[in-house]
Amino acid sequence: MAFPIDRLRRLRQSPGLRRLVRETTLDAGDFVMPLFVRPGKGERRAIKSMPGHFQYSVDETVKACAPLVSAGVPGVILFGIPDKKDARASNAYAKDGIVQKAARAIKDKYPELVLMADLCFCEYTDHGHCGVVEDGQILNDPTLELAAKTAVSQAEAGFDVIAPSGMMDGQVAAIRKALDSSGKSMTPILAYAAKYSSAFYGPFRDAAESPPKFGDRSSYQMDPANFNEALRETALDVAEGADMVMVKPALPYLDVLRAVKDRFGLPTAAYAVSGEFSMIKAAAANGWIDEKRAALESLTSIKRAGADFILTYYALEAARWLA
Repeated sequence: MAFPIDRLRRLRQSPGLRRLVRETTLDAGDFVMPLFVRPGKGERRAIKSMPGHFQYSVDETVKACAPLVSAGVPGVILFGIPDKKDARASNAYAKDGIVQKAARAIKDKYPELVLMADLCFCEYTDHGHCGVVEDGQILNDPTLELAAKTAVSQAEAGFDVIAPSGMMDGQVAAIRKALDSSGKSMTPILAYAAKYSSAFYGPFRDAAESPPKFGDRSSYQMDPANFNEALRETALDVAEGADMVMVKPALPYLDVLRAVKDRFGLPTAAYAVSGEFSMIKAAAANGWIDEKRAALESLTSIKRAGADFILTYYALEAARWLA
């Protein structure tokens, strides 16, 4: 019917009406908090480019989980900053590696917290790339061997979910095979299926101390101009055994997120990356925007576009705002 019969403003007249007809809801259960773990004890080093976030020693990482659990945030994903880096990322798959230690400590205190392991090597290599390097080239297949070892090490340390993010071809299949053959067949894989080579990762490089020593990551992370390639990448990861898939970053790729959810129907995550977080923080600090409204609006848009859950540095603040 035409105006004046159809008056869409009728259902916008009060907060109660707006809540009743709201199509997308957001709550603490939608969030996963990224945490950065470093060596030492009692360490809590501020990340300058990410206000309110820190590099934590293992004991402080456990403490950082307490308010998340209290606020109803169901999960965290850990990134490690080892005391030593080498060409083959040996601390990534060491039994006493930094995130393995943190996983055991967190699970001892908070067994109910879903613990996700980012499986990548840029934080652990002395060259800062996400794979084995030879003659300036990032080698795919030798990296798969290290990914398989790392996945088993992480699962044995107590991680509930393995999340490979290196964008190596065949990484999900290699990890699935390794987990199954080591008695960890019930450990799910969250594939960073469509991970773009993005300018929005800048603050993360500070947080994880992982900038590449040469070149960039565009030979393995996706070209931001490509859409269909994201669907091909996701299809391959699903065929290789991914239980869940992810699009990263979130806001610049909402079209990709919607298409991935519609096409594959798997539980789908989106990573609201460090640049997305820091831009809102910086604008709010200058009084240019309302931080709470902007953060919740951006997170709602990600959920509306198809994300079942969101990895976000706003996890704790947003959970408290929504309580």
